[in-house]
Formats: sequence, C-alpha cells, structure tokens
Amino acid sequence: MSCLALSLLLVALPVLAQDTKQDDMKDCPMHAQHSAQPHQAIVRSHGDEAMGFPHDRTTHHFRMTANGGVIEVTVNDPNDKTNTTAIRSHLTHIAMMFSNGDFSTPMFIHDGVPPSVTTMKLMKSAIRYTYEEMPSGGRVRIKSDDAIAVAAIHDFLRFQITEHQTGDSLEAMQK
Repeated sequence: MSCLALSLLLVALPVLAQDTKQDDMKDCPMHAQHSAQPHQAIVRSHGDEAMGFPHDRTTHHFRMTANGGVIEVTVNDPNDKTNTTAIRSHLTHIAMMFSNGDFSTPMFIHDGVPPSVTTMKLMKSAIRYTYEEMPSGGRVRIKSDDAIAVAAIHDFLRFQITEHQTGDSLEAMQK
C-alpha cells in the first residue's frame, strides 16, 4: 500500500466511524429529543440576544388567521416594565423590518432561513405588518389579501410555533 493510500485511509476511517455512530444513534428511542436539545438552546440563546428580553420571563404566541396571522409577546409578570418596554421596542422594529422584506432576525434566531421567508420577501408589497401595543406587551398583525402570501405567512408561523414550542394551533382561526 502506498503512503498516499494509507494517508487517505487514515483520514477516512474516523469519518466512516462517525457516520456509523450517527446511524446507531437513530435507533435510540430518544434520538429526536437528544438531537433537538442543542438546537433549542441555540434558539433560546439567539432569541434572547436578538429580541433584547429573556424568553423565560415572557410568553410568545404565533396565531394563524384566515388572512394571515399574529405574533404576540407578553411579559409573565405584569409589573415587569423593563421587559414590557423591550417587547414593544422589538415588535415595533420587527413590523418595520418585515415590511421592508428584512427577516434577518428570525434567520439569526433559528440559525437558518425559516420556511416561506423567500416568498414573504418577494411578496412584501402584498403583505401588511401592523404593530399594536397590549397592556403587558405587544403584537404584530400580519395580513394579506393574496392567497399565496397567506399560505407563506401560515408556513412561517407554523415553523415559529414548532420551533418555540408555544403549543399554539397549527390551523388558522377563521375569525
């Protein structure tokens, strides 16, 4: 065996062994939970950094409506004025960014491009983002009269519901 062939074999063996080990992990009944934990930690860490308030002191909801949906964030403690202000600032900024086709914040939080972001960027003139203040936080209403844009909004919100594990319905409310 030549030195080159031996070198290639020595480089390839650890990679092959790792692939086998990863395949073995798929047989683990808790593989999905084990694999998700590092990603969830990234989502929480990036979310806290990007939003400017801690996820564990706030509650997120992502709701789909017949013509779009709603992103809603509230403080868990109604006396938490610091995080209430931070939520309002963040959501005001999000409404403006999304209106301009800028989805860099959810891309950073989720460490990738969420589903339908490309469609929402391309259809930004067909989608309206409106910030509304709430007593303990705020919300961004997302609306469109275009069926393709509404489908993209729903895909984006379903992803958010799943990623943030909010427990919100994956179906659109009809009101």
